[in-house]
Amino acid sequence: MSNTNRSGRGKNRRNSAASQGQGNASASRQPSKSSRPSTRQQGKEVRPQGASLSAVRPKGRERESAPIEGLPVSKNEETVIDIIGMNHDGEGVGRANGYTLFVQGALPGETVRVRVMKTKKQYGYAKLLEIVKASPDRVSAPCPIYDQCGGCQIQHMSYAGQLAWKRQLVVDNLQRIGKLNVLVEDEEQAIQTEQISPEEQMNGSNRIRLRMEGVMNEEDAEQGIRVLPTLGMDEPWRYRNKAQVPIGAAEGGLVGGFYAKGSHRIIDMETCLIQHEHNDEVVAKVKELGSHLGISAYNEETGRGLLRHVVVKKAFRTGEMMLVLVTNGRDIPHKDAWIGSIREAIPHVASICQNVNKKQTNVIFGDETRVLWGRDVIYDYIGDVQFAISARSFYQVNPVQTEVLYGKTVEYAELSGKETVIDAYCGIGTISLFLAQHADQVYGVEIVPEAIEDARSNAMLNEMKNVKFEVGASEDVIPRWKEQGIEADVIVVDPPRKGCDPRLLDTILEMKPERVVYVSCNPSTLARDLRVLEDGGYRTVEVTPVDMFPHTVHVESVAVLDRK
Repeated sequence: MSNTNRSGRGKNRRNSAASQGQGNASASRQPSKSSRPSTRQQGKEVRPQGASLSAVRPKGRERESAPIEGLPVSKNEETVIDIIGMNHDGEGVGRANGYTLFVQGALPGETVRVRVMKTKKQYGYAKLLEIVKASPDRVSAPCPIYDQCGGCQIQHMSYAGQLAWKRQLVVDNLQRIGKLNVLVEDEEQAIQTEQISPEEQMNGSNRIRLRMEGVMNEEDAEQGIRVLPTLGMDEPWRYRNKAQVPIGAAEGGLVGGFYAKGSHRIIDMETCLIQHEHNDEVVAKVKELGSHLGISAYNEETGRGLLRHVVVKKAFRTGEMMLVLVTNGRDIPHKDAWIGSIREAIPHVASICQNVNKKQTNVIFGDETRVLWGRDVIYDYIGDVQFAISARSFYQVNPVQTEVLYGKTVEYAELSGKETVIDAYCGIGTISLFLAQHADQVYGVEIVPEAIEDARSNAMLNEMKNVKFEVGASEDVIPRWKEQGIEADVIVVDPPRKGCDPRLLDTILEMKPERVVYVSCNPSTLARDLRVLEDGGYRTVEVTPVDMFPHTVHVESVAVLDRK
């Protein structure tokens, strides 16, 4: 296995959106006290933080300028407003005499008293002072450092409310950006769809089955896109299998946790409610043992000090763990004593690695990785497919929901075992290997060479011989495959947040597969790309949002398009 940290174009960034320091809310209700992870008081300073609403918040905030004349509100003015929605950053959106205000911490349906903090010509920002009328979806965030951390943006919203909002976010983007017609249905229809079992869905086309059962008819299909309810988690806590913790120094030794907002100051953290408990335990033990042995922390300003980050990976199915010490140099004082103490304290660690990063950069990993003890990989499963995970290889951070996401992808592909499938942006082959269990032949393409090495290794690990991987840009490789006589019945795309390359969309339209399955981590670029495919002769039939990162504003979606 190669030691790459890039399995696709930006995939490692997109899936670390719920990085160390995020929190979570529960399924359709808050968990009972017994089911909530216990925490001790953490952090040292509290800063206001929350979520916001419905309009699209412009990126970046320019410098303060002179007051704008003629606005209905002015800076430092207090006013009471109704919150009418929530934007893609999780901020509440309200109107003061028609003027848009973004309010951190406010939820749709609430009436709040705010103080205007900043004004621009068409919108402004306000601080939440008082909740005059609370939303039924408002809950108390269980994480004691929620206000400081910023990793979770909507922990103060019930999990049922989060799932509903994420579906609406997808719908809004399809309509506003894609100019696509979304089928309007009532809640009872959506529930009927949910009651079709996974086994039934895997045994045939869900859409055909829905039409046969009268839940969805051909007229509905022609009238608009069906957007299903968001697929959430039964227990949306402790779901992350990877922690990446920056290390700093304080009186008494090493600290590690998260950066304070707007700074590079590290605030110590004992636990993160969305991390697997074992990840927290390993980080805490590394800090304790390192402090005892006098290991120094890296200092960004001086470029001195040894330990930069602690990275922990947990295989949910096998229980194996990997510890990666990211250091500012190869030499580790008291290395044998440190490793021996870690092994004794944490027996389920199967691999201890060192990554050397001497560059003055905020990029976590350097180019050199070596094994200090144990294997160079740990093993885990998604469904029936086994994966080898190295120190720097990409792997989805929520394995429970990854299986849900890939299961929906396979369902939408409607494979009978006779099809040829192309997986564009295949990364380390996770979706390709899922598809290969149900297709005659799968071809995967990825621009990152190290990711393709991992994909081929994973195919060999699973003894799958009906899948082939090639390095290159999809828009270059797929036409070459077509010249070789390879015709795809289904094309699956799973692009980074920026969406599909325009040339790839052109290639899909030229290749004319019967079906396209689009796995998206960004509703806005999904909507943009679906519009292109619709204009090129395809019809978007159904979209299913999947909650990969509970308590954050991020949502994945799977869409299926049929050729008209």
